[in-house]
Amino acid sequence: MNIFTRKAAFLAVSTFVSILSVASGSAEDIFDLSPDQPGRIRAEKDPAAIAAIPTDFKFTAPGKFTVAVSPGGPPLATYATDAKTVVGADPDYALAIADSLGLELDLIPVAWADWPLGLASSKYDAVISNVGVTEQRKEKFDFSTYRQGLHGFFVRTDSNIQEIKEPKDAAGLRITVGASTNQERILLKWSDENVKAGLKPIELVYHDDDAARLVALRSGRVDVIVQPHAQLVYIEARDKNIKRVGTLSAGWPERSDVAITTRKGSGLADTLTLATNGIIKNGVYARILARWRLSEEALPESRTNPPGLPKS
Repeated sequence: MNIFTRKAAFLAVSTFVSILSVASGSAEDIFDLSPDQPGRIRAEKDPAAIAAIPTDFKFTAPGKFTVAVSPGGPPLATYATDAKTVVGADPDYALAIADSLGLELDLIPVAWADWPLGLASSKYDAVISNVGVTEQRKEKFDFSTYRQGLHGFFVRTDSNIQEIKEPKDAAGLRITVGASTNQERILLKWSDENVKAGLKPIELVYHDDDAARLVALRSGRVDVIVQPHAQLVYIEARDKNIKRVGTLSAGWPERSDVAITTRKGSGLADTLTLATNGIIKNGVYARILARWRLSEEALPESRTNPPGLPKS
C-alpha cells in the first residue's frame, strides 16, 4: 500500500468520523490516535513461547515478527493522525506477541482482500486483523484465537430498553441493519423464533451505511442499531449519546472467535497460542483490551484451530 492509498484511507476514515460526530470532542479525546502511542502496553519476553518457535520456521525478516493488518477503523486498527502509522487494539496485540517472542514488530498495512494471498506467499508471518475462524478458512490457514467476534446492540441513552440477550428481548423492536449482512441473517432467525413463540416479529429497517443507521437511531425512527461491537464502542465513547444494551456472537448460535492467522502447516500457530495465553495470564492482554474499551470481547484462553463457523 503506497502513501497515496494510505492517505486516501485516512481521509475516508476522517470523513466518516466527521459525518457521524455530534459531540464537540474529537476522537483523540477518547482514544489515543497519535503516531507516538505513549500509552502503548508492552510485554516481557516469554521464554516458553520463544522455546516453542519451530526450529525450521523462517521468519519473513530475521529478528522481526512481520504482521499484516487492515486499517478498517478505530478502535481495532486505523491510521493515526500522521496518516501513515497504524494504531489500535490489533496493532497493540501484535506488539505484545512480538515482545513475547523477543522479536521486533514490523506491521504491514494491507487491504483486507489482499491478506490471504500475501500470507500464502510469505510476505508476512501472520495476519492480525479481526479475522474470524471459519471451517473454510481452516482449509488454507492455521489460527490462534485472541478475541470474540461480537455484534453489539446499542440504543439511545434515553431509551427505555435495558437489555437484549435473546430473541424475546427484541420482539416488536425496530432494528436497523444492512442488507445481506450477518446481523440480518441472525435477526431474521430471531424474528422467526419470536413468531413461533407467539411474540411480535422484529421489524428490520434497512439503511445503506453506518451514518444513515445512526441518524435513524438518533431521530427515533428505529429503536436499536446492531453492527460489529467494536465500531459502536468507539462511537459510544466519542459521541456519548448511545449506550450498549447487549452483545451477540457473530456466529450465533455458536461462538465466533477472532484469531491470529498463519500459513497452514507452518508450525507457528501453537507458538502464538502459547504466547497469547502468556499475556492473558500476566494481565497484559486484559490491559490492551481495556485501553481500547473492548473488554467485552476477551477470551478466557487462546486455542489453536478451534471449531470454526461452518461452511455456508
